[in-house]
Amino acid sequence: MKEDRDMGTKSAFNWITLWASCLFVVILGFSRLSYGMFLPGIQRELGGSYGQLGVLGTVNFVGYLAGTLCLSPLLSRFPDRKYLINRITCLLLGLTLIGSAFSYHFIELGLWRFAIGWLSALATVLVLSIAMDAVRPAQRGVASGLIWLGGSAGILVTGLFAPFTIDPLHLQGWRYAWVIMGVFGLIAALGFEFVTRNRGAGKLPSQPEWKSGDKDIEKAYRLLLNPKRLLFLIASYFFFGAGYIIYFTYLIPYLVTKGIPSFNAGLIWSLIGFAGLFNGWIGGKAIDRWPSGYTLASGLMLGTIGVSGVVTNNLLFTVLGASIIGLVSFITPPLMTTALLRRHVPHQAYAACLSIATAFFAAGQITGPVLGGMVVERYGLQFGVASSSIFMAIAAALAGLYGQQQRKTLNDAVPKAESLVE
Repeated sequence: MKEDRDMGTKSAFNWITLWASCLFVVILGFSRLSYGMFLPGIQRELGGSYGQLGVLGTVNFVGYLAGTLCLSPLLSRFPDRKYLINRITCLLLGLTLIGSAFSYHFIELGLWRFAIGWLSALATVLVLSIAMDAVRPAQRGVASGLIWLGGSAGILVTGLFAPFTIDPLHLQGWRYAWVIMGVFGLIAALGFEFVTRNRGAGKLPSQPEWKSGDKDIEKAYRLLLNPKRLLFLIASYFFFGAGYIIYFTYLIPYLVTKGIPSFNAGLIWSLIGFAGLFNGWIGGKAIDRWPSGYTLASGLMLGTIGVSGVVTNNLLFTVLGASIIGLVSFITPPLMTTALLRRHVPHQAYAACLSIATAFFAAGQITGPVLGGMVVERYGLQFGVASSSIFMAIAAALAGLYGQQQRKTLNDAVPKAESLVE
């Protein structure tokens, strides 16, 4: 891998994106989505209904939202400490995963889940921002895909733990799994620190990019909340967050209640992660070639179809639906949203704007488990899982509206350019 010293000159395939992807194994696959896989084991040991345990999932995303909201002022206050903040955050994330394995009460586990959510929010934005800064603009979609596929790898690995975390014979299995995941997180944090160390040392608060940062950030906020610019994209991110987290929270409990052996349930979970490995590459190439809301909407619509497979009450259609989710609708929306934002906000404000977008995403993830839990309590796990399709469909519609807005803006710009030529 060719090493470049200058910012934004690396190819999508480099050591920074590799270690960033390893961190996303922890940030997404282990710290957040592993909870859904471990839910049956946690319930057997700690008790409670799936609705109550779903609330603990919500607590995790409350922490995630809190993290996204505090990151922007933190970066504004310490603009030259982005690398240091990321270093501390990633190390603490690994330690909190290990700590959560020693929970014996709801409140205790809830506090750990809140801390993990808070730290993972900071790490998501900072790792993406640092890694994307190093990549050439034309390849940032591919780079984003490579980084986000780490989350798919995390899901794949989590599924392999299934015989030890779901099976009633292994009551402590989920605890051992979280300890192993936390140790991997510490190793990934050290690796990312090693490959970005020289870059972080070169960042000074007196650099020109921070002199005009406040104005650029203020302008970017207006872009994000403007219906004629990026609001539909951000709203789509919100509804995707609500939809996908319902699916990942209640899918495994649904399969377990259907009497599916733990090994087979783990294979289905791993299948999502395996398909997601291709998702990152396909989605990254697609958004680089067609940087449009329509590209995002197409993946979300396919995801809606995939989630709806649960309604059939047929294992084959459920498995096929899970494959579709993994292939086009799990990693694709976050990486495409990340890449689209990178194209439309000032460089200096990217971290802050990604933080705001992630806050919308987190708000959706907070809403999802609560509403999904209500559906589960009233209509059962099958319809609880299927309810995620409603949110996915809304997200697809909003992404389509964003694509329409993009086309309108482009069409309006053409006559102006022609008049200037004349």
